[in-house]
Amino acid sequence: QVQLVESGGGLVQPGGSLSLSCAASGSINSRSTMGWYRQAPGKERDLVAVIRYGGSTNYADSVKGRFTISRDIAMNTAYLQMSSLKPEDTAVYYCYADVNVLGSIRRSWGQGTQVTVSS
Repeated sequence: QVQLVESGGGLVQPGGSLSLSCAASGSINSRSTMGWYRQAPGKERDLVAVIRYGGSTNYADSVKGRFTISRDIAMNTAYLQMSSLKPEDTAVYYCYADVNVLGSIRRSWGQGTQVTVSS
C-alpha cells in the first residue's frame, strides 16, 4: 500500500502563488505515476496535472502555463507549483499515486488540502 500526505494548502490572493507537496511512503517506486486532482464545492473531481515515469507531464487546459508539477524521486515526493492563481482555482487538491501491482494498477489518494484564492 501507498500512503500519501499532502501539505502546503492555504489562503492566497488572486495572482499569488502557492506550492503543494505530496509525500509518499510504502510501496511507491520510481515507475509510479503521481498527480493531482482538485474538487470544488458541488463539482466533480477533475485532473489537474500528472507526472509519469521518465518525467513526462500533462496538465488540464485551465492550468497550463500557470501550474508546474514536479517530482523528487529520491524523496518520493511530488510537488505542484501554482502561480497566477485565480478564484476559480479554489478547491480541495488531492494527490494520487498509481502503482503497478502484479499487472494491475492500484491508485492511492491523499487526504486532500484546501486551496482558497480570494481577496
